[in-house]
Amino acid sequence: MELFDLSGKVAVITGSSRGIGRAIAEQMAAHGARVVISSRNQDTCDEVAESINQTHGQGRAIAVAASISSRDALQRLVSTTREQLGPIDILVCNAASNPHYGSMDTITDEQFRKTLDNNILSNHWLIQMALPDMRAKHDGAVIVISSVGGLIGSSVIGTYNISKAADFQLVRNYALENGPHNIRFNAIAPAVVKTDFARALWEDPEAYKRNVGRTPLCRLGEPDDIAGAAVFLASKAGAWMTGQAMVIDGGATIT
Repeated sequence: MELFDLSGKVAVITGSSRGIGRAIAEQMAAHGARVVISSRNQDTCDEVAESINQTHGQGRAIAVAASISSRDALQRLVSTTREQLGPIDILVCNAASNPHYGSMDTITDEQFRKTLDNNILSNHWLIQMALPDMRAKHDGAVIVISSVGGLIGSSVIGTYNISKAADFQLVRNYALENGPHNIRFNAIAPAVVKTDFARALWEDPEAYKRNVGRTPLCRLGEPDDIAGAAVFLASKAGAWMTGQAMVIDGGATIT
């Protein structure tokens, strides 16, 4: 267990009131970390934090609502974390947006910019804000939840895929610059996971059948399938891994 022990670590996880983000927060708390639950809705964040505190003890989780589209809101998230829990050891950039489903012929400029801003720029902002804590400790882990969409094209989520491909390069560059500070940057690239965010890709029976049919493990992902990898990347177990994109897809990309 020592390899995966996160005791004493402070972890900020965006988009953690549900889905993959919540599963990551719950598993990091189970492995000893104090976690910050964050999404746009404070009440929802409070509910998740209270659930974690009831399971793992009071003070294990706090809730700080923040919109990833606002730099000021993200700065409040980081500042509140420092005030209540201390310096940040682990940052998980999980929250993302996909405001358009369909051909890139029909996406508006506003939707295109929102996708890039929320899926790339907001990660860059948060990383910049958390880096001083990690550099001071000469230790830290940043995990960006990307997607296998960043490796392939799509006729319906093309701009989303562009943003996720950019996230791969984001972690590479930050890993290169911060390796001397012993700070690791990695991305996780899931295929279709059964979350509300990806509902359009699995709720429809035909889409579900199509996605399962090209997955060797013959099922879609669950949030906990991704959470374990995040614990690995944040812990001593992942101490010599940086600048990488870990694909977790049930084998979908090998078919």
